[in-house]
Amino acid sequence: MTTPPPDDEVLFRKDGRAGRIVLNRPRALNALTHSMVRRIDAALRAWELDDDVATVVITGAGERGLCAGGDIRSIHADATTAGGDASAGFWRDECLLNARIAEYPKPYVAIMDGIVMGGGVGVSAHGGVRVVTERSRVAMPETAIGFVPDVGGTHLLAQAPGELGTHLALTSSSMGAADALLCGFADHFVPSDRLGALVAALATTDADAAVRAEARPAPPGVFEEWREWIDPCYASGTVEEIVERLSDTGIAAAKEAAEQIMGKSPTALKVTLRALRSARSLGALRPVLDQEFRVSCAAFALPDLVEGIRAQVIDKDRRPRWSPATLQAVTDDDVARFFAPLGDAELGLGPAAAGPAAEVSRGGARRPASGASASS
Repeated sequence: MTTPPPDDEVLFRKDGRAGRIVLNRPRALNALTHSMVRRIDAALRAWELDDDVATVVITGAGERGLCAGGDIRSIHADATTAGGDASAGFWRDECLLNARIAEYPKPYVAIMDGIVMGGGVGVSAHGGVRVVTERSRVAMPETAIGFVPDVGGTHLLAQAPGELGTHLALTSSSMGAADALLCGFADHFVPSDRLGALVAALATTDADAAVRAEARPAPPGVFEEWREWIDPCYASGTVEEIVERLSDTGIAAAKEAAEQIMGKSPTALKVTLRALRSARSLGALRPVLDQEFRVSCAAFALPDLVEGIRAQVIDKDRRPRWSPATLQAVTDDDVARFFAPLGDAELGLGPAAAGPAAEVSRGGARRPASGASASS
């Protein structure tokens, strides 16, 4: 199978009353390029004013997932050979797209089947109607590549019950369907063998009614039970103490979480924890996106992001050499630099136009509390 030309990396069409977006890079797990982001944004702007489009539906080509994130190979190339301007432009337009999706006035239905990570979360979990299946694996795995959750990820993680979002961010763990519902990343569970019927119904039927007809109770997850140790362990204000608490519980899953954390970039871990705590106080999505853009630009200027991509994606040796190499060596001043204003380069989204972003879906319907499935 050949790589699709740029114009075919994302497909748009009208299917009855639905505007269809199909991410079309299956060999790259539908990873987002800058061109894809700009074209999706343009389509949403056009469909917002098109009375023939009642609902927008986003899906991914292939059998593996909706989207594995942004094209991090391009970020690595930009950092090592191209001068560094392209990545900031990509992140800027990606943030603007995430805000548009979150505030979209028509039902925006995201089919979060298979792998949905990083930028894939950004184009799905801010939508008004979010569907997961038994194949869904939803994650914000940025600390594994020396980066910090972006695309509004810190907003979503900070809104998750208790300290579940902190656990997800620091360990880079993925969620199955039930846990994605619990954590507020999804609204409905639909078995994968019913997705064809759902998408067909969305062409003719009101989005909420179409989803309700196919939604089922999700198979059990693990996070509700794990909150007994997740909430007290991750409530600390420092990564060092979180790791210590996890290691001292005597619980195998908690010890495994501590080991996962210790393999991540020490700088990214400390910046991520501060970003999550700050996102809670900021509340709405727009100011969180402003903060994430500052953090992303700062991360690009330091070695861990390039090294993390090298180790995980380019050379695939899985042996990143972080700098600094330990949590203790990362100072408060090191962390503070990530949050410094960018002056004229600020994203500048500002406060949300509507009320608390965690409570109102961008299609205009109120979401279930704590991300619970409307079908459960």
